[in-house]
Amino acid sequence: METSDQIDYQRIEKAIEYLRMNFKQQPPLEDIAAHVHLSPFHFQRMFKEWAGVSPKQFLQYLSIEYAKGILKKQNGKLAEAAYETGLSGTSRLHDLFIKIEGMTPGEFKNGGQQLQINYSFAESPFGRLLVASTAKGICYMAFSDDSNQAFNELQQLFPNAKYQQLLDQLQQHALYIFSTDWSRLSEVKLHLKGTDFQIKVWEMLLKIPSGDLATYADIANELQNPKANRAVGSAVGKNPVAFLIPCHRVIKSTGELGQYHWGAVRKTAMIGWEASKNDTPTGEQV
Repeated sequence: METSDQIDYQRIEKAIEYLRMNFKQQPPLEDIAAHVHLSPFHFQRMFKEWAGVSPKQFLQYLSIEYAKGILKKQNGKLAEAAYETGLSGTSRLHDLFIKIEGMTPGEFKNGGQQLQINYSFAESPFGRLLVASTAKGICYMAFSDDSNQAFNELQQLFPNAKYQQLLDQLQQHALYIFSTDWSRLSEVKLHLKGTDFQIKVWEMLLKIPSGDLATYADIANELQNPKANRAVGSAVGKNPVAFLIPCHRVIKSTGELGQYHWGAVRKTAMIGWEASKNDTPTGEQV
C-alpha cells in the first residue's frame, strides 16, 4: 500500500514532467495544479515542500537557458571551484568526504565472490532508494520505483556475493547527504566495481559542485582525452551510485538536460533541488 509521501512524490513527479514538456509556454500555476488534480493553493504548498522553491522559480531553474547560463559561466569547463580545498559551503562536500577504492582485479573477475553485501531501502526527496555496502564502503545506490528490479540489478553487478537486508552505519552515513544537518555527515567511502576509465570518470563527477553542471565534453577534456565523449557518456551511464556520484549534473553541450538512468524527470528534480539550495532567482514568485 502506498504511503502519503509516495503519493505526493508521484504528483510532484507528474508536475515536473509537465513543466519539462511545457516550459516554453511558461504555464500558469492554475494549469499545472489542474494537471495533477489539486487546487492551486494546495499544489503551491506541496511543490515548495518537495522542491524548495515555487513552481515558477522551478521553471526558471530548469529552462534550457538556465543550463546554458551555467555552461557559459564556466566557459565550457568544469568549475574551477570544484578543485578548491577548504569547506566554503555544502557544495564542496563531495570533494571533501568521498574517497573511492576500486575493487581489486580478483574481486572484479569473480563477481563479488566472498563479498558480504548489506542492503536496505530508504526514502529520499526523490523517491525510494536501495543502498548497499560492503565492509569497505558503499557499492551501490539506486532509486527503486520497483524494489525487485533494483535488487536484481544489484545482484547482476555482484552475482556471487552473499546478501543480507540490513541497514548498517555506512549506509546511514551515505543517506545523510539528503539531510540539511551537514554536521552529522561522516566520511563516506565508495567501494566500486568498474574499469580504470570508468572510475576516473566517476572521480571527475565528484568534482562537479552541487548546483553546477558540466558536459560530457568537459569531462573528456579534463581527462585529456577530448575525443572520448562517447566513452565518457557510457561511463556516466554505468554509474552504480545514484546522487552520491552526481551523474545527474552532466548535460549535453547544447544545454539540454538529456536522459538519466533513473528517469529524466528525477534528473530534472535533482538539478532544480540543488540549484534552489545554492541560489535565489530573480523574478516574481507565483
